[in-house]
Formats: sequence, C-alpha cells, structure tokens
Amino acid sequence: MGGDAAPGVVVRGLDFAAERHPGARFLLIGDEAQLAPLLSKSKRALAACTVRHTPDAITNEMKPTAAIRMRKASMRVAIDAVASGEASGVVSAGNTGALMALSKIVLKTLPGIDRPAMAAIGPSARGDVVMLDLGANVQCDVRNLVEFAVMGDVFARTVLGLTAPKIGLLNVGSEELKGDDTVREAAEIIRASHLAAQFHGFVEGHDIAAGTTDGHTGGTGTASPAETEQRTTSTASTALTVVDRNDTDAADTTVTDAARLAARTTVPTVTTIA
Repeated sequence: MGGDAAPGVVVRGLDFAAERHPGARFLLIGDEAQLAPLLSKSKRALAACTVRHTPDAITNEMKPTAAIRMRKASMRVAIDAVASGEASGVVSAGNTGALMALSKIVLKTLPGIDRPAMAAIGPSARGDVVMLDLGANVQCDVRNLVEFAVMGDVFARTVLGLTAPKIGLLNVGSEELKGDDTVREAAEIIRASHLAAQFHGFVEGHDIAAGTTDGHTGGTGTASPAETEQRTTSTASTALTVVDRNDTDAADTTVTDAARLAARTTVPTVTTIA
C-alpha cells in the first residue's frame, strides 16, 4: 500500500508480472476497499492473486523504528508470509528503510551475512550491470564489502543468468594504491580467493557505464566522493569466500550459505505484494 501512486501503480505492476510469469501466484496485501476496484479493471491480475485485507500501511515518512511496531501493516504482513513459508518473496514499492529493517528482524540474514544490501540492474555498453549496495549502508567495513560480493554473485547468476561475471571494487581511482585501507583489504581478500582470475580490480564510475569488466561489473551508488572509498561494486562468479578481518573461520560458513542462496533463488510460486 506504500509508495508513489500506490496502490494503483502496484496493481499495474502485478498485471505485468502475471503476464511475464503466468505460473506465479501473488498474495496482494492491503486495504481491500481500495484494491477491489483496481483489480476489477484487470482480469489477469485478479486471476493471479489472492487479496489479504489489512487496513494499516507504513507511510514513506515513517521511521523504521516506528514501522517495526506496526504488526498489522501491509508490509509486515507480507514479510510474515515469507517467514512462515507461505510465500517465497516480497515485492514492495513502499518505505525502503522500513522494508530493510523489518526483513532483517523477521527474516534475518543467513549465517555469515551481517547486513542486507540493495541491488539494482543497470545498462552498460557491453551488457547488464549489477550494482550493490546503492547507499543502503553508509559505513561499510571489509567484511561488509566482501559479503556484498557474495550476494551480488547470487543475484547475477540467478536473475541475469551470468555464469562468470567479473568483480570490480568501486574506488576513487583504478590504481592499486588508491582508496583507503578498507577497499584495499577487501581487494586482497578477493585476490586470495578462488575468484582471483575473475577479479578486475578497482573501477571508477565511468568504467561501469563502459562495461570495462566484460559488461558484468557491479557498482555502488554513492552519496559523496568521501564515501566512495568505503563501498564496493561486486558480482562474483561463484560463492566468494568471506574472511572477517579478525575471524578466518568465517569463510566456509559463507561459501555454504551463498550456495544455499543460489539453490533457492528461482521464480517464486507465491510472492507477497505490499
């Protein structure tokens, strides 16, 4: 029920999704009084979904700390459906901060993954680009950066069908000495992993649009030049070993869980829409 021009634009999106994925089914969660008239105009969307009524909605202005207390809000009900196994995923055009916070609290992250990340697909001169983490995390340490590579890998392989996408770390320059200790240490971990042959190194913003790393680079959105050095552009080709700066035993756990992510990331049979 959240987002710009909702719920009308959400129902139109549902109609497109039903056309592209005729085998998928959707739980449309929100105020039935508002949804029913919209669905009556789209037979395809109506046939593909089940409406679950809840009158409450999280607004775009609401802080995540307030949103997590709204247990009957459409976004929370949608996430709960995934947690219970009733649905395979959540689609929401609403409050991004609330979606991230609720997802981490209710669904949690897999072992070895500290923070969720936002990902987006963008064009380049040589193919699609997966970009992480688009400013979702203002401050990232070495472990966070490499974890984003793990998640970007799964996304690129399962959503884009890429078998060996390159890895690039967004930096203030492509030279090895550029950037701070965080990005340089993250680069060393990748170089020491089994993905060393696929690591392109540091990339700049123009490299992403040009498709410098074979058109399969990931990149991050950054709010300011100062923050650029602390973010990563990563889409690894296989499960990337994550080694915490102070915990070398974290690697095996993360490789295993990245494989679990890849195995279960398919077109869902039931998706919740809030």
